[in-house]
Amino acid sequence: MSDFLQQMAKLSAERASAVKNIRASDLDKPVVSLQLDGFDIIAEIKGRSPAEGELAGADLDRVGQARDYARGGAAAISVLTEPSRFDGALEHLEEVVAAVPDTPVMRKDFLVEPVQVLEARKAGASGVLLITAMLSDDKLRAMLDTVFELGMFVLLEAFDENDLERSNALLENPADNDRAAAGTLLAGVNSRNLRTLEVDGKRLERLAPLLPNARCVAESGLKTAGDAAVVAGWGYSLALVGSALMRSDDPAGLVRDMRAAGGARVAA
Repeated sequence: MSDFLQQMAKLSAERASAVKNIRASDLDKPVVSLQLDGFDIIAEIKGRSPAEGELAGADLDRVGQARDYARGGAAAISVLTEPSRFDGALEHLEEVVAAVPDTPVMRKDFLVEPVQVLEARKAGASGVLLITAMLSDDKLRAMLDTVFELGMFVLLEAFDENDLERSNALLENPADNDRAAAGTLLAGVNSRNLRTLEVDGKRLERLAPLLPNARCVAESGLKTAGDAAVVAGWGYSLALVGSALMRSDDPAGLVRDMRAAGGARVAA
């Protein structure tokens, strides 16, 4: 685990320990199912990135941004809730859920305990991101079980060959294989080096032959419709896009263009 992930894990564990008891009656917001097509976009809302600095000021209109993403046809909206390095909060997720009730919203954070999945569901999330490298096999299993018991989807993020080996091993379990086939277990590859925070432009292509038999997500560094077409050619069927959309003057248009370019490459 990189130094950055170790730091994030420590801070996340501290936040998890402060979560108060969550009752079944707290989990009453609707789960919105993913509707996946030929090539899809998970569009991200974040105020800051450790790699790229401030992406939006205190006046960030999350409601407007989320509605633009939905108008562009985003399959899901990812909301950063990590506070120390990304200026995130669970309240931001709740705000987005209320703004786009027909679009699934995913909690993106450095989750280390099952209670944080419950916390996400209480806030209205329909999915969560889990980082394989941060979790032991037993803890990952416990968190996945919590996700699926709640009817949510998961994006399982990998950084290297070992992470993808663990993702492939999961799919040897028939129930997880079925979830991958149904699109509720997504496998992602993050091209960002979490030691330097720079994007490794070769990682998505290099790891493509190891991708699990699931809908796979290309994460980090995608900026244009052309980028979406390239990763679609490598076998990815979704892209998670954040900084480019946060900086775009026409985020709805960029989502549409990336979906179209990726979809055309998949169909070719």
